[in-house]
Amino acid sequence: MPLSAAAVPPAPAEGEPCNAIFESAETLALMARRRSTKVVHFAAPGPSGADLDAILRLAARAPDHGKLGPWRFVVIENDGRARAGEALAGVSADAQSAEIARATFLRAPVCVMVVSAAAPHAKIPEWEQQLSAGAVCYGLLIAAHAMGYGGCWLTGWACYDARARAALGLAEHERIAGFIHLGTPTETPTERVRAEAGARTSRF
Repeated sequence: MPLSAAAVPPAPAEGEPCNAIFESAETLALMARRRSTKVVHFAAPGPSGADLDAILRLAARAPDHGKLGPWRFVVIENDGRARAGEALAGVSADAQSAEIARATFLRAPVCVMVVSAAAPHAKIPEWEQQLSAGAVCYGLLIAAHAMGYGGCWLTGWACYDARARAALGLAEHERIAGFIHLGTPTETPTERVRAEAGARTSRF
């Protein structure tokens, strides 16, 4: 059974001391064995209500230079899944693509579209704002997995198509950092090939 939002401590008040170093063997184990769930292996329930609110609140604690919050969440759930799929179908290249688009958000009970709202700023480069949106996506996955749900971060053609972004309600300057599909795994994910950290590490 997934944990509930009650397991998430309240957010500290501004200026309140935080546990910058907080030993947690459970966190290390989660990160060592975290594995995304394939979208074909999702079933209900997905996080909703207070549980989803808690997951989003935790994801929003991502690094954010300048405290800009240069991203936002769009929750696609319930009947909204079919509406979002139909919106993509309306800008698809052909009938086959349209059918695939209609099923895009029906594969998992909940999908969170993380939208990067990076914009020119006098001090904060847009690239750093985009990195913050990526950190939000990963934090969302970690929070969902820690609560007991499966998650999968996908992109796809809609992230790079201006008409698709407009159909999903994005402003012209906004981009989709990822579609985070959430639900209950019907199968236990198995490990895949990982990048070898040692082969990608050098010391200056």
